Amino acid sequence: MSLLLEKKTRVLVQGTGKHGTFHAKLMLDYGTQVVAGVSPGRPGQKLCDVAPIFDTVAGAMHHSGAEASVIFVPPAFAADAILEAIDAEMPLVVAITEGIPILDMVRVKRALCGSRTRLLGPNCPGLITPGQSKIGIMPGHIHRPGHVGVISRSGTLTYEAVHQLSNLGIGQSRCFGIGGDPVNGTSFVDCLEVLAADANTHAIVLIGEIGGSAEVEAGAYIQKHVKKPVVAFIAGATAPKGKRMGHAGAIISGGDDTAEGKIRALRAAGLTVTENPAELGSTLAKHLK
Repeated sequence: MSLLLEKKTRVLVQGTGKHGTFHAKLMLDYGTQVVAGVSPGRPGQKLCDVAPIFDTVAGAMHHSGAEASVIFVPPAFAADAILEAIDAEMPLVVAITEGIPILDMVRVKRALCGSRTRLLGPNCPGLITPGQSKIGIMPGHIHRPGHVGVISRSGTLTYEAVHQLSNLGIGQSRCFGIGGDPVNGTSFVDCLEVLAADANTHAIVLIGEIGGSAEVEAGAYIQKHVKKPVVAFIAGATAPKGKRMGHAGAIISGGDDTAEGKIRALRAAGLTVTENPAELGSTLAKHLK
């Protein structure tokens, strides 16, 4: 159930169609150990000419020793793919798929309770330990090894923050894209626990957005348990009340789920919050100095 991704982590790909194969190759090129694929009806074939394809997750785990799976299955079938991985007791499942129905994810959330599986996502870019391994769709070339952890609900803003940091010569220790869907597997607090205990992480960038209470909960956790500097940004400050904006979870009803409410809560918890995403890197750089 660990979120710690190392170079030795063995990964299988669920969904070996065009999209899954494309990103499997990029993961292999980055150094990730992609050891198997899962695609019903295609056993005996090869993924990227290197990894055998199996009918089931259980079979793939048995023959390859996979410790993590990444899901590129279409939305209508993605929840079943996650549930299959949970039944097989896959330690880490990264669900890239966008558009999984909320009711399907409610079933997944229930199945996760008491299971041996940690789910990251869905609707997320994945996770990366720069210079070692990545599971997901993030562009590896913008990352550089270092000591700043990044946690974000937005894939695009993850890339923006990482690009700024790298251009300033500030490397990253671990980056987590948790996804913006209202029902997901891993929260800000889950990732903060990992980064707070990681000796290689000296500072943290947290990127949230409107809708829900995850960022407020993260601020309360940081205030009590995190001694490292944290710089935050909340997207969606111009979103009108009552409108659905961006991710499925970004519905504003008023109060602490607005950008203003979350910024107030994070600042009250002692975080440095920038209201301009273009200043994430420079704001953190000032703290590091």
